[in-house]
Amino acid sequence: EDGFIYDDGVVGRLAEDRFHVTTTTGGAPRVLQHMEDYLQTEFPHLNVWLTSTTEQWAVIAVQGPKAREIIAPFIDGLDISNEAFPHMSVAECTIMGVPGRLFRMSFTGELGFEVNVPADFGAAVWKAIWERAQSMGACLYGTETMHVLRAEKGYIIVGQDTDGTVTPDDSGYGWAVSKKKTDFVGIRGLKRPDLVREGRKQLVGLFTKDPKDVLEEGAQIVADPNQPKPMTMLGHVTSSYWSETLGRSIAIALVADGRAKMGSTLYVPMADRTISVEVTDMVFFDKEGGRING
Repeated sequence: EDGFIYDDGVVGRLAEDRFHVTTTTGGAPRVLQHMEDYLQTEFPHLNVWLTSTTEQWAVIAVQGPKAREIIAPFIDGLDISNEAFPHMSVAECTIMGVPGRLFRMSFTGELGFEVNVPADFGAAVWKAIWERAQSMGACLYGTETMHVLRAEKGYIIVGQDTDGTVTPDDSGYGWAVSKKKTDFVGIRGLKRPDLVREGRKQLVGLFTKDPKDVLEEGAQIVADPNQPKPMTMLGHVTSSYWSETLGRSIAIALVADGRAKMGSTLYVPMADRTISVEVTDMVFFDKEGGRING
């Protein structure tokens, strides 16, 4: 109700009255508890039941330009062409002979699918997908690779790029909040004067003036590195990586009035030197979204 970002995930509608809800990796218990609390205290009149199915499903993410080609032989009862199954689609189908759920979604910015099968079949399905993927030149990717890919696309990590005081608008996701609904959880919080005032910290991208400089996460940002101490801090670096695709470093930061500072130069004072940075858009790669919609 406070208007701050609590968690993130995807809500897939399987039927008129049935939904599959995902959360961040460790967020499922608290999100379920939060929803259950609201169901019992605020909306007891609703005919709604919440059930944790975390242990029931094994999920295999297949990402990249050949993702559709890799999984196609294993999917029955579903047309997964781009036209029939566009980005952010979900459907129940048969996967290697067992009932499954297929999500077309991506945290990498690439064409992506998340294959959901009953947990008991997870290892067998993973092995089959991996064997086919290997034959097509694919590789396994870990969390560090995923973090770089998501940062290149400006996708945030709740708890890393947010700190419990960030609103959807602060993060650049104000478009996701309905402008038509007269009531929803959080609407009163979002209207509080402090949450709509000028000068709030907003998520932006940063390019170091020297492309080889990789900023330290948590490093503070100032407008004038020569100002007397204690300096006025404008914000801090939330995510920072070397991008092999771009051939340079990239970073995401929370900066006061960040969007109004696009193109301006700010500074990151370190113990041994001061690093100059340019404020940029958060999407560093494939701004048009051609890869994810391929």
